[in-house]
Order: sequence, then C-alpha cells, then structure tokens
Amino acid sequence: MRKYSRKSVTTKIPTIGLSLFAVALLGMTAMPALAQMPAGANPATGARPGHQIGVGESLPLSNNASNIGAADTRSTIAPTLPASAIGNDGTSLDYLRAARASLVGGRTGQAQQSLEMAETRALDRSVAAGQTAAPSDSHLISQIRDARHALGNGNRARAIQCIDLALSS
Repeated sequence: MRKYSRKSVTTKIPTIGLSLFAVALLGMTAMPALAQMPAGANPATGARPGHQIGVGESLPLSNNASNIGAADTRSTIAPTLPASAIGNDGTSLDYLRAARASLVGGRTGQAQQSLEMAETRALDRSVAAGQTAAPSDSHLISQIRDARHALGNGNRARAIQCIDLALSS
C-alpha cells in the first residue's frame, strides 16, 4: 500500500502591487473633486485669490442668457452676465429700455442682466410690517417676469413684446 502525503502550497499576494492599485483607485475617485475648485480658490467660498465676492467679474462668464428656467439651465453655477448698458443706478423703466436695446442688438446676456435689474428695482416697495414675505401683485413685475421667461425659452421676439407692454403701462 502506498501513502500519499499532501503538501500545502502558500500563495502570497504581492503587497506592493495591491498598494499601487489602491492608490490608483483612490486617485481616480479624488480627481473629479479636485477639478471642481480652481487652483488657489478659497475652499469655503470658491473665490479666486484676490477676488472680493460680489465685486467685479466672477467666473464663469457668458454673453448669452442662461439659467432663467429649466429649459436653459445647463449648470448649477449661473455665469456672470455682462453689465447693463446703463450701469447700476437706473430705474426699472431705464433697465427695461436697456434690455430692449440689448435684445434688438442680439446681446441676450446683457438683456437678461437688464431685465433682472428692472425686476429688482420694481420690487422696491413699502409694505406693512409682517407682510414682507407676500409676493408682489404688480402688473409691471409680471410683465418683466414674462419677458425673462420668453428670453429663457429662446423667444426674443416675445421677450421684446413683453418689454414693450411693460414700458407702455
């Protein structure tokens, strides 16, 4: 009778290879997170070095209207639009005229900025204490809103019509 003996075979996994694999995998998952923040940006605010938030131009920039509604929103970060042609001290009617001129000239981003400024100026109002959260029922504000929505849907002609209605009222 013959006896068989069993020998055990031990396999070692090279730890260097496994470590490199883990580092590579970790690096691939961390890259998208690093790509979201510009170099040198403040991690708390996202502001570039030397940039004061709310002052001057911020990135990203765009000359086109966008982020007005769901149809034209491509990013969670709304781009900085060109300043209104009349600056920061106009009335709502001044901004509406500037928005109309921008639309006629094909400058949709500048038109959007002017419409937003017109709406902001039109919202300046006196209300009774405790009523500050009540939305305005102003006809002017609804016409400006309609112009912004038409612009967001890419309908410049309709936006100009809404602006004309707001200017005539």
